[in-house]
Amino acid sequence: MLKEFRAFAIKGNVIDMAVGIVIGAAFGTIVSSFVADILMPVVGLLTGGLDFSNEFAVLRAGTMAGPYPTTAAAAEAGAVTLNYGAFITNVVSFIIVAFAIFIVVKGMNSMKKKEEEAPAAPPEPSRSEALLEEIRDALRSKDGS
Repeated sequence: MLKEFRAFAIKGNVIDMAVGIVIGAAFGTIVSSFVADILMPVVGLLTGGLDFSNEFAVLRAGTMAGPYPTTAAAAEAGAVTLNYGAFITNVVSFIIVAFAIFIVVKGMNSMKKKEEEAPAAPPEPSRSEALLEEIRDALRSKDGS
């Protein structure tokens, strides 16, 4: 069983998949930062200063009475909140990642299609055909000399 697992783990596809997961995690971090630090402040500016990261609705007040300025303050007070602003931010992140993956897959499919459309090289002659060609060439060279 250990040998089977080793053979499976050493296959190129598994290593490619692991590299893809690591790069995908790093890409996800970059996209999250892009959305939270660059895109959402611009959206907030366009919507009159609305900060989506701290948009929430209090479902049940905590031990300290509200209003709560941030989700962190509400959580500290023990309030139950519906954090729809964080959800909106995550949806935007997902859309950006999904679009980037779509572009990559579309590019890969385009390259595959071009590769398939390229004319295939003629097949190599079989051993017997190659020998017959050599005999033919030898006979021609004798007749021509």
